[in-house]
Amino acid sequence: MIHIENLCKQYQDLQAVDQISFDIKKGEILGLLGPNGAGKTTTLRMLTCFLRPTSGSVRVKDLTIENDDLAIKKLMGYLPESAPLYKDMLVYDYLVYIANIRGVEPHVRLARIKELAQLCGLTDVMHKPIDELSKGYKQRVGLAHAMMNDPEILVLDEPTSGLDPNQIVEIREIIRKIGKEKTIILSTHILSEAEATCDRIVIINRGKIVADGSTESLKKEGGQATILKVTLEEADPAGAEEKLRAVDGVEEVSITENVQGGLDIKLTCDGQKATRHKIYACIKGTDWVLSEFVIETQTLETIFRNLTQEK
Repeated sequence: MIHIENLCKQYQDLQAVDQISFDIKKGEILGLLGPNGAGKTTTLRMLTCFLRPTSGSVRVKDLTIENDDLAIKKLMGYLPESAPLYKDMLVYDYLVYIANIRGVEPHVRLARIKELAQLCGLTDVMHKPIDELSKGYKQRVGLAHAMMNDPEILVLDEPTSGLDPNQIVEIREIIRKIGKEKTIILSTHILSEAEATCDRIVIINRGKIVADGSTESLKKEGGQATILKVTLEEADPAGAEEKLRAVDGVEEVSITENVQGGLDIKLTCDGQKATRHKIYACIKGTDWVLSEFVIETQTLETIFRNLTQEK
């Protein structure tokens, strides 16, 4: 449905987005992840025709952002990180105002507002001033705004930023409902949010795509390093660290003493090498007592940190 090819945006000496390419399928919920300043918002602004790319192309269906920007905007609903609300207006009046701007036909306008109020959980606050609402409810009003013209594509920039855990769950449920019928692109730096909501994840760092796939596929591909947790008794820290560092494939050793007097050891190993049996053989050849030997599952958080942290 959406084809992005070699997209770039440069501000003087800053390359905000650098040759990114990916496709988005119809009905997909795509999460755009990255640290602050990675280029997520710039990408979304180009995608929604609010910014012109320095180079590259975006095609939505058979439309291009160079020639068909107004037609593309009609296909999209866009919720920026800070929803642009008139806070002195009542929720109902604001939605009527947006319906007028969006060209919703008068004979279906009231039905559309009622539908969005129910979907976004606004029924009980329709006659309250927007300024009196919590941030979670303001986000819901912004979401209703973005969906007023029933767009095929919904673009959400940090939709849960600044919300408390309960509000995050509520917005997540709304996004899931919407995602049954629409293509959704959302940017976030809340990893649990992306994992719980998105069908697919694209990670951007310094303007470049560093990972693209489902959560499960990213975990498999990101498993270049294996984390082992070992608990030893009757071992001294210096001796254990020296022996374990010498095992082929062990890259890092972190040791802490636990309250029972044993050693909790975290081993970072080269995932391409068969290291586990070598570590076990090393321990077996000593008088240490092995009480725990666990492989730590790769999480989206560890993958994200590995891909985006400063080298």
